Amino acid sequence: MIELRDIGPDDWKLWRELRLAALADTPSAFGSVHADWVDAPEERWRERLTLPGCYQVIASLDGTAVGMAGGLPADEPGVAELVSMWISPTGRGKGVGDALMAAIEDWARTTGAHTLELAVADGNEPARNLYLRNGFTDSGAPGNLMPDGVRMESWLRKQL
Repeated sequence: MIELRDIGPDDWKLWRELRLAALADTPSAFGSVHADWVDAPEERWRERLTLPGCYQVIASLDGTAVGMAGGLPADEPGVAELVSMWISPTGRGKGVGDALMAAIEDWARTTGAHTLELAVADGNEPARNLYLRNGFTDSGAPGNLMPDGVRMESWLRKQL
């Protein structure tokens, strides 16, 4: 059974474990790299979990944390952004991604957002397929260059 739990700054060790695992497992999927975070002090981890309007949720299977996702207010009024989505290899294909997406959508609605957006690295087809299956469409907005200096990201949006 999938269990979801909202986390905050006191859960920084658990979030660090998941974030570092994500950056090691799929380094090409994120806008930062493992080396940027691996030696980060406790205060940096806590600060990331206290960004204004920030929401973080983790997913567990049988008591083991297997996924994470975050939500942030976007620059555009009425828009929220899904960030830091990752599911461990042991959690993939078990509905964890869908559960995390539903939690972020629920959070976004409570903030008054009418649109949820996210950036996905070009070539990350498993993530793109998850997002499309959950109602996201390509926004047509240009994405940023990924840290590898080669690939771009694409912006997807969903009306809530």
